[in-house]
Amino acid sequence: MSMIVFPDSTSPKLPEMINSGAVGVMLTDTLYCIVARVDNQAAVERLFSITNRSSELPPIVLITDVSQLYDPLPAGIDSTVGDLWPGPNSVVVAAPSAPEWLRRGSAGVAYRIPSDSRLLRILAETGPLLAPSANPDGKEPAKSIGEAEGYFGEAVDFYVDGSIAFDRSQSSMFSLTSTGDIEQIR
Repeated sequence: MSMIVFPDSTSPKLPEMINSGAVGVMLTDTLYCIVARVDNQAAVERLFSITNRSSELPPIVLITDVSQLYDPLPAGIDSTVGDLWPGPNSVVVAAPSAPEWLRRGSAGVAYRIPSDSRLLRILAETGPLLAPSANPDGKEPAKSIGEAEGYFGEAVDFYVDGSIAFDRSQSSMFSLTSTGDIEQIR
C-alpha cells in the first residue's frame, strides 16, 4: 500500500483504507491524531510501534455512542458521562473486556465521542478508532500535516490535510472512579 495524502476527509477511499487495516494521520475534533481501527490487532500494534507510545497510558478511542464501549458504564453514571459527550472530553473507563493488545497493561480505555460531524461520518463507516495525538512519544503533537509527515514520513499509509490546528488542544481527560465519581486528570 503506497502512502496517500487526502486533501480533506470527504473521500470515500478514506474509510475503505481504514477498514482494510491502514494506519494514518487526520485532524480530529481536538488535534491531529494517528488512527487505526481498534478491532484490527495488526493495525493497533503498528500504530503503537510507529509512535513508540508508553504502554501504561490508557488508549484514546473515538466512538459514536456508548454502545461501542467494551464494557458497560456502571449503573447511574450515564447522565454524568453524558454531560461530557459529545465533545473534546476523553473519559477513562475500566475496560476488562478490551483486548490486551489494545490496553497494553492499562486497566481502562479513554473514550471520546466527538461532536465533529465529518469525524462522526467516518466513525459510522469504520467503527471505533484508536486515536492518540500524532507525535512520537515525548514530542509535541503535530499541528499540521507537514509536522506529522516530519515525524512519520511514509511509516503511515495516509494523511488527511485538515489545515493547521494551532488553535486546538488535547482533549480534557477524566477518569471514572470505582465509586462512580468523575475526576479530571488533565
